[in-house]
Amino acid sequence: MSISVKDVAALAQVSVGTVSNVLNRPDKVSAATVQRVQAAIDELGFVRNDAARQLRAGRSRSIGLVVLDVGNPFFTDVARGAERRAAESDLAILLGNSDDDESRETRYLDLFEEQRVQGVLITPVDDVSTRLARLRARGIPVVLVDRPSDSGEFSSVAVDDVGGGYLAARHLLDTGRRRIAFVGGPLTTRQVTDRLAGARRAVESERDASLEVIEATALTVLEGRAAGERLRGRKPGDRPDAVFAANDLLAVGVLQALVMLGSITVPDDIAIIGYDDIDFASAAVVPLSSIRQPSELIGRRAVDLLLAEIDDGAGVDQVVFPPELIVRQSTAARQQ
Repeated sequence: MSISVKDVAALAQVSVGTVSNVLNRPDKVSAATVQRVQAAIDELGFVRNDAARQLRAGRSRSIGLVVLDVGNPFFTDVARGAERRAAESDLAILLGNSDDDESRETRYLDLFEEQRVQGVLITPVDDVSTRLARLRARGIPVVLVDRPSDSGEFSSVAVDDVGGGYLAARHLLDTGRRRIAFVGGPLTTRQVTDRLAGARRAVESERDASLEVIEATALTVLEGRAAGERLRGRKPGDRPDAVFAANDLLAVGVLQALVMLGSITVPDDIAIIGYDDIDFASAAVVPLSSIRQPSELIGRRAVDLLLAEIDDGAGVDQVVFPPELIVRQSTAARQQ
């Protein structure tokens, strides 16, 4: 049998309106009455109909989050930071994984609109400004995550990826490496192209240095391993002396192919640096140097911007965090 608000009111000997206030606006009810109504709820096993409440309020108590790849620990940490911040405001995160697929991304945005979420956080596959503008026009604010807003139309939280790419390549150059290979892709991904642009800027400052681009089809360990196997198959004189991988998953794959599946030593033969500084980086068979992004902080700050727009009608804000170079064994200076 379904227990209703009327049943709770009858048992607590209060009006239906009082029960509603206890559920939605307890500050308007005396502590004694709240306690009596809560006791009736517990005794009857009443469960509120949140869907009906959302229809009346016109909004759910949730925020939609769409990420490129939920299998990437970086995005897992971003989601964790967003979830923790949202919980502080009594909100839940609905997580969608676009898997770098525009059609999946669109389906999640449609779903979130149907669910009447409070707002949307998104790392877009490509330019979806028209779709996001439609969400905003319908009263659903949007914040871009790990991606700047080129048009300045939306608030965003990102890291300076051009600066991060420069830091990574500059570090390799400072350790004496001169033949650098950049492993990353697809090259249509904004974060990848920005990191490559930063690396190019660093390499171009050294007359005797070169940068080779090895494009991957995805930012995964398997793609990194495939790139590493191609490098391992070259003659020693044709190999780079350093690899800058566009993320740590690629870097782990390259490392596996070179060290665990071959006879190449890291860092003496080839140095490797990744990007994101996920937990796997420090736990790799050769601890990986990396460019650290404050992943959980990115998620928290994105929710902050969203709530500011929801609650206060705050304007557009572009937050850009500086990247940090983390040096470990994989880029140590060659032993003499």
